Amino acid sequence: MTDMTPRLQMPLLMPGQAQKEVTHNEALALADMLIQPVVAASGVNAAPAEPEHGQCWIVGNAPTGVWAGKSGSLACFTAGGWRFAAPFEGMTVQDQSSGHAVRRIGQNWVAGRIEGAEVRIGGNPVLGSRQSAIAGPTGGSVTDAEARIAIEAILTAMRAHGMIAT
Repeated sequence: MTDMTPRLQMPLLMPGQAQKEVTHNEALALADMLIQPVVAASGVNAAPAEPEHGQCWIVGNAPTGVWAGKSGSLACFTAGGWRFAAPFEGMTVQDQSSGHAVRRIGQNWVAGRIEGAEVRIGGNPVLGSRQSAIAGPTGGSVTDAEARIAIEAILTAMRAHGMIAT
């Protein structure tokens, strides 16, 4: 039997364990920092001098002091001192300093990148997959006809992307 949860590494109570409140309180502290996590900033290498209880940061690539050896970790200050959580693939936190979501992709934290198949507003698709480029008008002697063809191509592309109604 394991003594930690597989994903968030929270301690589990063991049968016959003395002082279960210690393990339970540790799990609650970790849950508080890992459920819908918010960080003051990401990529920070030195612990702030006067952190507030509950504040968290994403540790940078060259940590120093009490954060040494915790590169890329989520660091949160609690009543019991600093607690660290190892990130996992897909972990997402909100960065208050930038306003961006920061997501763990591979071995890196990636800020401000949103990926998806489509964007819908009010149930209507407004953005979809990129389609081929629209060729610019070429040659010809009738400017009005060329302009109409180019405008129609633009409208067709915008409709295909769901940016305007068909």
